[in-house]
Amino acid sequence: VSPRPARPQSAQYGSCSLRRMSVMEALELLDQLVDESDPDVDFPNSFHAFQTAEGIRRAHPDKDWFHLVGLLHDLGKVLALFGEPQ
Repeated sequence: VSPRPARPQSAQYGSCSLRRMSVMEALELLDQLVDESDPDVDFPNSFHAFQTAEGIRRAHPDKDWFHLVGLLHDLGKVLALFGEPQ
């Protein structure tokens, strides 16, 4: 597969006209994706997000913003379900 030419992602996705969803809906949608960076993982991608957030919470209990970053860090991967390369 040849790489697609670069294009401004914000122009294509910035208006959120493709699909609107909550964070929880995006996490559930992420479970439909086979992550090319971890194809042999046998648990849902959302589990990885919660696991990451919980690990950060334990290590940095005073940084609630960091817990959120851990939860959200892979959400962009849902774009692969809409034709973007991983």
